[in-house]
Amino acid sequence: MSMIDQQVSRRRTFAIIAHPDAGKTTLTEKLLLFGGAIQMAGAVKAKKEQKGARSDFMKIEQDRGISVSSAVMTFEFEKNIFNLLDTPGHEDFSEDTYRVLTAVDSAVMVIDGAKGIEAQTRKLFEVCRLRDVPITTFVNKLDREARDSFELIDQIEQDLALDVSPVTWPIGSGRDFHGCYDLVNDQLLFMEKGGNVVKEAIPIKGLDDPKLDELIPDYLLEKLREEVEMVREICPPFDLQSYREGHLTPVFFGSAVNNFGVRELLRGIGEIAPTPRPQEAATRLVEAVEPKVAGFVFKVQANIDPNHRDRIAFIRLCSGHFKRGMKLKHVRAGKQMAVHNPMLFFANERDIAEEAWPGDIIGIPNHGTLRIGDTLTEGEDLRFRGVPAFAPELLQKVRLDDPLKGKHLQRALEQLAEEGASQVFKPMMGADWIVGVVGQLQFEVLKERISAEYGIKVHFEPTPAYAARWVVGDDPLEIKKFRDANQSALFEDHDETLVFIARNAWHLETTQRDWPNLQFHATRDQNLIAA
Repeated sequence: MSMIDQQVSRRRTFAIIAHPDAGKTTLTEKLLLFGGAIQMAGAVKAKKEQKGARSDFMKIEQDRGISVSSAVMTFEFEKNIFNLLDTPGHEDFSEDTYRVLTAVDSAVMVIDGAKGIEAQTRKLFEVCRLRDVPITTFVNKLDREARDSFELIDQIEQDLALDVSPVTWPIGSGRDFHGCYDLVNDQLLFMEKGGNVVKEAIPIKGLDDPKLDELIPDYLLEKLREEVEMVREICPPFDLQSYREGHLTPVFFGSAVNNFGVRELLRGIGEIAPTPRPQEAATRLVEAVEPKVAGFVFKVQANIDPNHRDRIAFIRLCSGHFKRGMKLKHVRAGKQMAVHNPMLFFANERDIAEEAWPGDIIGIPNHGTLRIGDTLTEGEDLRFRGVPAFAPELLQKVRLDDPLKGKHLQRALEQLAEEGASQVFKPMMGADWIVGVVGQLQFEVLKERISAEYGIKVHFEPTPAYAARWVVGDDPLEIKKFRDANQSALFEDHDETLVFIARNAWHLETTQRDWPNLQFHATRDQNLIAA
């Protein structure tokens, strides 16, 4: 086995998806704890000394108790290397999540045991389905009163059209929660009350083993025996191929806040989750074990370190053995760039990466050179598909409190637009910049970030804008005529791509009808734009 084959076989790159408050950030913390990455996991709603989850490192995230930006964390556990991408659960930040899902090989879906599948979980699942991303399910918060386990399984089957294969099965819930039964290895995962210490599993010789009578109350044991029998009858056994194709999900039960069931989940991901998968470029499929380096930017984050105004492009390595100092071709710009200070991440902590392998996520500090969707290669002109940009749903004018800071504001808006958290549209006529976002909360976050990171006070005002559409056409003459006829409704985004902003539905419809040779797109592939 070559070195690259060996390294690829150790990598598992996955994201965690969930509805807000399902316990996703707490689970992320506990996974890192098992990976030996942190000494004391910080729960989102925790005491003072524990406050501050590692993946929520922006001030606004800590203040509000929600994740607004995706964090990347690399850690090792039982010989495998895990690249974990935590995603924002709040739907107002779903674009960031969609792009993150282009960079992973599998996902963990976290479900609140009391609430079942919620709206945002469903949306994110559909994105995974479009990309054939295999999904492992973790039913969380079993230490609280939860819905019947069969009801939850039934909901996953019905709502998501997935086969369900439970790996563990809960013994009671809420105050009665005693742990889980491992259906694959016939062992008891016992949860000690009040203890945060994770016990090793207790081996059992089937459900008639007298050990069970000592550890579990009679009424719960009887119920467990019945339920396990039913599970084995009605649920299909785990099938690796069906899981990897995205038709079946293994299900783990647990309580992240109590460190329970997390280790089993991590082991499960290590055993069954796919190693780095082939990536689709415009011209061909790129295999992970190819010798030459190729990767794409799926996220740009500004100001991770507020003291240095830095900007980091997150790159998913698709193939080859990357070494620090390598010269790589920036395909969009057609230029070579030397990568001197690549980084591996642990939330907001980082180390210089001397090398990296397919599946790894590295960060490259840059000053606006790299954008979302860009490709870096060892020479080949590859453009990876599927890194989306969506037309924003809400549009507002941005106004300065101090009119003299116009230049500063322009720079702040462009930098934040490069992150993909918002879109900024510069008018062809007039001076009012328009900012577009997916949800109202993003305006608040932007306002706070512009103030905290750039020292500029702004406010957002309503504007008579209904929808933004990217305008594409094959004939330059037609584009010029369109520009001349619609100047007041035309803008450029931060990629200098032409954007039409309609005042209302009628304005959009009539413009599309009057210009049949032009296309008006609500989404675009960021990386397939010509330089």
